[in-house]
Amino acid sequence: MDRSGTGRALVMGGGIAGLLAARVLAEHHLDVLVLDRDELTTQDDHGTRRGVPQGRHVHALLPRGRQILEELFPGLTAQLVDRGSPHGDLLADARLQLSGHRFARADARLPTVSVSRPTLEAVVRARVRELPNVTFSPACDVLGLTTTPDRRRVTGVRVLRRADSSAEEVQAGAVVVDAMGRASRTPRWLEDLGYDPPPADELAGDVGYATRHYRLAPDVLGGDWGSLQGPTPSCPRGGALARIDGDRWIVTLFGLLGDHPPLDHEGFLAFADSLTFPDLGRAIRTGPPLDEPVRMRFPASVRRRYERLRRFPHGLLPLGDGVCSLNPIYGQGMTVAALQALALREHLGRAPAPDPHRWLRRVARVVDPAWDMVVGGDLALPGVEGPRTPKVRLLGAYISRLHAAAEVDPELAVAFARVMALVDPPATLLQPQRVLRVLARGRPARGHVGTQPPGRDEQPSAGARAATTHRSWTETSEEVRR
Repeated sequence: MDRSGTGRALVMGGGIAGLLAARVLAEHHLDVLVLDRDELTTQDDHGTRRGVPQGRHVHALLPRGRQILEELFPGLTAQLVDRGSPHGDLLADARLQLSGHRFARADARLPTVSVSRPTLEAVVRARVRELPNVTFSPACDVLGLTTTPDRRRVTGVRVLRRADSSAEEVQAGAVVVDAMGRASRTPRWLEDLGYDPPPADELAGDVGYATRHYRLAPDVLGGDWGSLQGPTPSCPRGGALARIDGDRWIVTLFGLLGDHPPLDHEGFLAFADSLTFPDLGRAIRTGPPLDEPVRMRFPASVRRRYERLRRFPHGLLPLGDGVCSLNPIYGQGMTVAALQALALREHLGRAPAPDPHRWLRRVARVVDPAWDMVVGGDLALPGVEGPRTPKVRLLGAYISRLHAAAEVDPELAVAFARVMALVDPPATLLQPQRVLRVLARGRPARGHVGTQPPGRDEQPSAGARAATTHRSWTETSEEVRR
């Protein structure tokens, strides 16, 4: 490939990561071919693809991901809103409840769109189809890679179409992007070519989640568009409820360490009622379900350390879940894929030909913050097995105290929400002034056990909030002086 864009790029996988890669590659190539095992022809935005089984469950397009998609596809946010996707601030218009603490309300300036995965994928795919140098090859299986005789460069892929009497064919490409997700076969293909497979880090949380759609009143959460509850050390359960396109509400319940939500109606409701806060259980009892619950299991987060390989063929660029598959309860997968797409754009713009080792190191840097957050969050649960280094234990204790402080300190709530949304780097949470606030305020107040902070529909008056803020700042100043 050269700077004039001559050559051809192949993208294996037509999900979000593959679509974003195709959009970026279209700026540097005459032709981009997207290969996917599914038909990719359905116009039913409420449907799901076989290749994206997780598409039936709650998805989060975090604010940083929305920013990137808006940059790559101007006007995309307005398109989603026009199709009925609710939007609002991540902290001011939704309920964030982590480590058993409901975060304080604040305008975090994190505009968020609540959209189903099938709808988002359909809209993005339609925008990619509009690019004159991108074509799709659906309903085909990628069987393996083709290379030069010395196997130092990948030259294309072997493909078998899902049609009667189809014969294996070769699709040539100067660059081959692996965006096949968790189903990626690149490690095995590398071994077949005489390369070492990448070492992998794995963190087993044994997450099981179940999802159901409901027809609920728009104000069932007091005007909020969503509610998220994370697990706690004493209750490895959580859930998310969000209003989405199609005048529907989607609820996903999840449990770690084998404590998975049941699929029968009464069991599903009982699981929702068992969560730390009553929002989800109360809400889904106010309206009819639109379908039966569906389940998915996520055994472990896996990170393939391609950047540690000494040898890697030119022309092959892995990205997306095939590099790092994150525990879905953190909702960071699509945004991490979007960050990798931006990294790919910059990488291709700097060199006449993509250098695989530079690319793999760049991907590792993109993945680092999200991986560290997932590892730290999962290892905060006693039953999750993994190396709890002094750093992990110290940061885990600090984040737990930060969550407690964020219950009464809007500035800390905003700071954590921006890091969770992948807008700010995690290091911003360790700024000295924030550490002092966490240490001063990150302790449960007397009588806190057994009580619950108010939701939007139970918020105190403005005068009461001002008085509470004044008392909190006074107490903080006194504790810091001591």
